[in-house]
Amino acid sequence: MNIVTIGGVTVGLGILVHYLTGWWPGSKPLRKDPVKHAATLLPFLVAWAYGVLTILGVGGLIGWIADTALWISNWLGDVALVWGVGGQAGRSVARATYQPLTQTGGALVLLLTVALVAAVKKSKHGADIKRGAWCGICLGTSAGIAGFAAVPLAQAVNWLGDAVYGALA
Repeated sequence: MNIVTIGGVTVGLGILVHYLTGWWPGSKPLRKDPVKHAATLLPFLVAWAYGVLTILGVGGLIGWIADTALWISNWLGDVALVWGVGGQAGRSVARATYQPLTQTGGALVLLLTVALVAAVKKSKHGADIKRGAWCGICLGTSAGIAGFAAVPLAQAVNWLGDAVYGALA
């Protein structure tokens, strides 16, 4: 498992800020129809949750892709911090422990991967889904609020995997 650096978290937060800035409808339209505007966040948020799950120790090809995306994000963010604002590279901001996925939780992530790939190809929200997954990969193991959200998410997927595969076995 790759460890997220401050550069990787910066990339993840940059993706989130960029997405939310483009999404923001203004306070008046948001007050008028909050459900409609909040619903447009759903593809990004679901993909964010998927990205978090893939970085929580999923192995194989899916885990390798997530680790590679995090490594690239760490590198890009560290370069931007050093050359952009004179910061330091490579400082880890990962949680000390994380909630790993069980075998059945990993099986659900595989099924979610199939759904995500289909959604990216067929949905008009393909770009939002890609950005959401990338953002989740960058922020999933961080020590901040997004990282703490990963623990209950992993527990829920582990529980659901046990329930689904337990019912089928």
